[in-house]
Amino acid sequence: MPEPIVNGDPVLLIDDLHAGTGEADEILKGVSLAVAPGEVHVLMGPNGSGKSTLAKTLLASPNYEVSSGRVVLKGEDITDLTTEERAQRGLFLGFQHPEEFAGVTVLNFLRQAMSARKGFDMSVLEVRLALMDWMKRLSVDPQFMDRYLNDGFSGGEKKLSEVLQLDLLEPDMAILDETDSGLDIDALRIVSEGINEVRRERPEMGVLLITHYQRILRYLTPDVVHIFVGGRIVESGGLELAERLEKEGYEAFRGAEIRQ
Repeated sequence: MPEPIVNGDPVLLIDDLHAGTGEADEILKGVSLAVAPGEVHVLMGPNGSGKSTLAKTLLASPNYEVSSGRVVLKGEDITDLTTEERAQRGLFLGFQHPEEFAGVTVLNFLRQAMSARKGFDMSVLEVRLALMDWMKRLSVDPQFMDRYLNDGFSGGEKKLSEVLQLDLLEPDMAILDETDSGLDIDALRIVSEGINEVRRERPEMGVLLITHYQRILRYLTPDVVHIFVGGRIVESGGLELAERLEKEGYEAFRGAEIRQ
């Protein structure tokens, strides 16, 4: 059994991770970072840099193969675990483009997911009451739970659905892949406030937010900002690094990619 996290030991450790679609196509070229309990890390990079590949590799997508390195969650090496096993252990991925599930209500989906996370079957009533509580906190129409998951949802509704899942599944580590993608300023504020509400409820939860833009950082303040270019982290720092990126663009960091 893994040792429990104490005194700020990483909730998520990515150690020299190399991965791609096969031996001849390496996309992740030695990614390393450590997220302590309660920390928010932001990964910023241009299109094609490998950000989404990292997110999908962390959730064991069969489309990507790890050639070396490891992923450690709460002291346990999960590199060889399946997607379901990682989720059960407390790893959550918010998708850039959530899939639609016609015929599966938000309530029924969450009942299945929560039962798998907790390791026992939860009743419809238990899940309904928990969902109603969080929908009230986030000012969501109660009828939302009876709609088919993401079927006909707007971009903001899809991301709000992801936040509700984040609320109820109680993960130890959340990977949010371009949660701000496709949101107008009002939807971005609502979704960001939802994420912050979860963090207030679960202050030990770590967050790795993957994004192109600085705008979500107005609402979700990072502890560490990483610049990701060419399949690796080329520079890390505080919020000032995101501000520098806003002024200079990714071209200012491409030399670092070549030197590494």
